[in-house]
Amino acid sequence: MPDPALDDPPAHRADLPFVLGGCVRGRPQPRSILSVGIVLAVIALPLRGLFLATGSSMEEGFMLAFPQRVLAGDVPNVDFLHLYGPFSLHVLAGWYWVFGDTLESQRVFGLLQHLGIIFALYALARAWGRRTAVVSAVTVTLLVLTPIGLSALAWEGAVALGLWSVVFGVRAMHTTGRTRRFALVSAGVLVGCALGYRPDLVVALGLVHGWLLWQGRAERTWRPVGIGVAVGSVPMLVHLAMAGIGPSVRGMFLEPVFDLRPGRKLPSPPSFSQIDGALQAVAEGPLDAPWWRVPALSANHQLFLWFFVVIVVAIALPVIAHRLRRTSDGAATRLTVLMGASLFGLGMLPQALQRPDSTHLAWGSCVSFALLPCLLVELVPRVAPRAARHAWLIAGAGIAAVMLVVNPYFTYRYYLLQSRVSVGNKPGGFEVARDHRRFYFGNQALQSSSQAMMDDLDRLSQPGERLLVGPADLSRTIYSDAAFYYMFPELTPATFFIEMDPGIADREGSRLADDVASADWLILTNFWTGWFEPNASSIRGSDAPNQVVAEQFCLVGNYEDALVLLYQRCAVGDGISPAGIGIGTQRRADFERELAERAAQG
Repeated sequence: MPDPALDDPPAHRADLPFVLGGCVRGRPQPRSILSVGIVLAVIALPLRGLFLATGSSMEEGFMLAFPQRVLAGDVPNVDFLHLYGPFSLHVLAGWYWVFGDTLESQRVFGLLQHLGIIFALYALARAWGRRTAVVSAVTVTLLVLTPIGLSALAWEGAVALGLWSVVFGVRAMHTTGRTRRFALVSAGVLVGCALGYRPDLVVALGLVHGWLLWQGRAERTWRPVGIGVAVGSVPMLVHLAMAGIGPSVRGMFLEPVFDLRPGRKLPSPPSFSQIDGALQAVAEGPLDAPWWRVPALSANHQLFLWFFVVIVVAIALPVIAHRLRRTSDGAATRLTVLMGASLFGLGMLPQALQRPDSTHLAWGSCVSFALLPCLLVELVPRVAPRAARHAWLIAGAGIAAVMLVVNPYFTYRYYLLQSRVSVGNKPGGFEVARDHRRFYFGNQALQSSSQAMMDDLDRLSQPGERLLVGPADLSRTIYSDAAFYYMFPELTPATFFIEMDPGIADREGSRLADDVASADWLILTNFWTGWFEPNASSIRGSDAPNQVVAEQFCLVGNYEDALVLLYQRCAVGDGISPAGIGIGTQRRADFERELAERAAQG
């Protein structure tokens, strides 16, 4: 059924959307320029704030540090722990080689990955007209841009590549000849590249491309797709040759699935009465939560409700699209787009379920939520024919209302926060700097302690010395402020565990104690000592690394009441400073007492 809300039904237009086989050559129409301009304006408003925003000191930190190690000749899974595909690190290393390894360069790359997601969904939703495409693009912008920030994480890159593989895969169903073969090969290449970023995206990619190949089985579409996948998998094959099968399988499959999960998983569904995730609890604390005066559910209630909405939307979209496709005539081409894209969204559902905090719920739902307007535009003419002309407007109002009720804290509120920073109404993060390198922390205490420590380490250290960064209590490797490795590129990381995770770095028999013993300098922080989640991260592991600190290292600096501790390997004959572990233990006891008091107060 054609959609009267569109300027013209796609089947009757000369300017077919790209996903439906349209040609991209020629001068763009003014309406297309206006539509893309609206999306870019929505993206641009909070952009300055996002470049000044607080960074995640481990996740963004290792996306700054890991490519530096790749450029230095280190191999992921062999020389440092890396739980995802290696291709993102090699691409980012090339980006740094060309544009420099600054925080701004990394965030520009992260922005490009976000734009890849946003405009892939724009291209898919364009099958329903420009207006619907704008609504879908703005929806996904609110879910991936401001809540997650501009960190160049592998997941966003993988989703962008995967979505464009869907665009080309669906396009192939509406083209013929060379154009079709090119689209099929392109889809395959993008699948291989996406798996090189995140192998765990195989479920989503398998669902959508398995369905597309089944639809085109009579034309033997699997051959050009297979050629494309083989080409796109070359980076992964090169990595397997360099790192070896055993380390690669252990680092990308066994450790993320079996070792990491017990210490990172959160209850599903999320707790109704409290926030389960430690980082989420900090962000939603009374001193840290951004301004929001619009009536809304509490953060923990939003997460609880959002969890179920994510599941319902992800499952309902392909089911409804399949049923509509069986009974439709004029809209069948559009429903092919919706069916394929919604299968990709369904395959992303495990990402939301494994750790249902706001980040993973946004990651797991961004595609399905962005496709909701397309489904509504299909349904409105069937349910209310008189309103068909304004179906896109009803769809936009509907998804806006859903997000206002379900997750406003994690969409509208963060968009408003970064927009206020952009226009100078609110300051950004707290900057620490060394030469041309900078990073942004979340409060003044973190900034002042980190900057003072960095100034001392800069003065005392020598290029080529070995540095290890970790929590003050190395028997609980809950997090690592890996950004400090980025700030000191002339110091060699002394540990395999640049990224630290519970159940991996702190397990009995790990190499962490030996890594500590090999270091010249230690940066141990109490930033995350109050980290407690309902999982195995609360269980202390091996105490051997702490013993090495106590026996072989002298305390050089104590900053902001042990918020940061700087240690140097003791010279022969030096006395051991008893302050190190003692200060860390006292700081931990203070955090635990404060946490208990907050829990008692509700």
